[in-house]
Amino acid sequence: MKYGIAQKIIKNHLVEGEMIPGTEIAIKIDHTLTQDATGTMAYLQFEALGIPKVATKRSVSYVDHNTLQSGFENADDHAFLQSVAAKHGIFFSRPGNGICHQVQLERFDIPGDTLLGSDSHTPTGGGLGVLAIGAGGLDVAAAMAGQPFYMPMPKICEVRLSGKLRPFVSAKDVILEVLRIMSVKGGVGKIVEYTGEGVKSLSATDRATITNMGAELGATTSIFPSDEITKAFMASQGRENEWIELKADEGAEYDETIEINLSELVPMIAQPHSPDNVVKVSDIAGKKVDQVCIGSCTNSSFRDLMIVAGLLKGRKVSPETSLVISPGSRLVFEAITKNGALADIISAGARILECTCGPCIGMGQAPKTSAVSVRTFNRNFEGRSGTKSAGVYLASPETAVAAAVFGKITDPRELGTPVEFTPPTEYKVDDSMVLPPSDEPEKVEIVRGPNIAPLPLGKDMAETITGKVLLKVGDNITTDHIMPAGAKVLPLRSNIPAISEHVFEQVDADFAKRAKEWGGGVIVGGENYGQGSSREHAALAPMYLGVKAVITKSFARIHRQNLINFGIAPLKFADPADYDKIGQGDEIEIPGIAADIKAGKSEFTLVNKANGAEVKLTCDLSGREKTVLLEGGRLNFIKNRVK
Repeated sequence: MKYGIAQKIIKNHLVEGEMIPGTEIAIKIDHTLTQDATGTMAYLQFEALGIPKVATKRSVSYVDHNTLQSGFENADDHAFLQSVAAKHGIFFSRPGNGICHQVQLERFDIPGDTLLGSDSHTPTGGGLGVLAIGAGGLDVAAAMAGQPFYMPMPKICEVRLSGKLRPFVSAKDVILEVLRIMSVKGGVGKIVEYTGEGVKSLSATDRATITNMGAELGATTSIFPSDEITKAFMASQGRENEWIELKADEGAEYDETIEINLSELVPMIAQPHSPDNVVKVSDIAGKKVDQVCIGSCTNSSFRDLMIVAGLLKGRKVSPETSLVISPGSRLVFEAITKNGALADIISAGARILECTCGPCIGMGQAPKTSAVSVRTFNRNFEGRSGTKSAGVYLASPETAVAAAVFGKITDPRELGTPVEFTPPTEYKVDDSMVLPPSDEPEKVEIVRGPNIAPLPLGKDMAETITGKVLLKVGDNITTDHIMPAGAKVLPLRSNIPAISEHVFEQVDADFAKRAKEWGGGVIVGGENYGQGSSREHAALAPMYLGVKAVITKSFARIHRQNLINFGIAPLKFADPADYDKIGQGDEIEIPGIAADIKAGKSEFTLVNKANGAEVKLTCDLSGREKTVLLEGGRLNFIKNRVK
């Protein structure tokens, strides 16, 4: 059989199942990454498994999300993460060293290996030919303990690239075009594999920008070949010895193919409030812009900031517009400092932020009321910026500079002469801010601040699910809707009782109060429920509040798995039209569901006591998932088997 790149890596790592799309498989995980917003809980879960040292080739703990230290909570969590890493064989990337995906790409990604990360943008590594997958923290904790990663075998979608990008058109425009074609749910159950002659014209960091935003497609991951361009990038990082060539077999077959001619692309922009609401920049040119943010794990590479610096040189930011820039890593920050590019950026009137995620997850730089904010980030969900009334637009660094200079959305080709960029043959590498694990782990004491609460565990599934509908929501509900980020909520990630007070607060401020008063219940949703971030708190906190089931038309992949991991039944309407037969506040009952699941059934009957309606529900579970759900979650499942 002729294999594509993703299939080759899966085949080499397959430990359970068959590579038949839709059937459950398990793959060996070589590397893991965590970040501080998800990592504290992941390491509490790892500790609960009682494993003294990680079983992966390499695991790295990053601090890049919760760096705004307005109270003791974040600093306490950082101390916990550093001590856990030292004790359990994990490398620790200190605050200020950079955004996890950018640093991982520069210093740790290895073509042909597997990477599991507790962040939905882990697929950034696909730019170097890594099978890099985002997951909930519990799945990552299990992988660190030596457990395989389970997922439905994805279909493989080929995106065949031809031609070459024209001036002022960049990698961000490529992925925005893919989003325009496929939508935010078009990648669900799929791996997106990039092929064709056009691939050769894209740098390693260009490719990483594209694979990064594959998360917005709902895809399991995205991947590029590992070729001479990959080799040159790794050589510039002093890692040529870790490079291998990786390409699809001649005549490899794909489940579907999309063709894009890079030569025909023009600058694109995603309008509020979805990454797939994509139009040409020229279509909405002239809209006044209040804020521009450049950075995030999508567009903060050396290439991106050199283009930004070159376009800003000799220019000034519009007096009506704020421009903030965050380099992706300390390596990038040092490089633009030493070559003078930073001076050009500062001279133009930009504000320089830390090498962190920052505004992308609502950690500072919230726009003013009803502002227009143009960002080189990957998500523009309502309220994610910290200001619910703001309209966030997603665009390339080139388009972002044009918006900052002219004070309005502008086709970047209006800037005139393009900036040429040639990747350096060698970076000045300094890994002093990546701390290796201790040589004497038995002497390391774990630091636990008062904000770190005990880890809540799920309970065995009840024979019959009963309760009221706590909330009914529509399509494309994101994990930001369920469990907000931002400077107010993120510091509570290691304290589930505290963070649970914020569940669904942007949708319904009384949700947590109602859940406690009603003794839990169920949630009803529409299509693509749980899209966006991998944050398992969007399942863990509802579990703590007593949510027993979520009933929807369809689920996003990671969130569905997180629900199962924490013992919440992910149920779907057999007939989507039955969504209209259930209302918020209705009392429902799903009799005998535990026994039915145990017996291998996948169809259940919900009785709505409010109106007498009977609704057929489905829940397609693998044999393993059934047991996990019945035993109250994956942590219980593993502990029951690892003695």
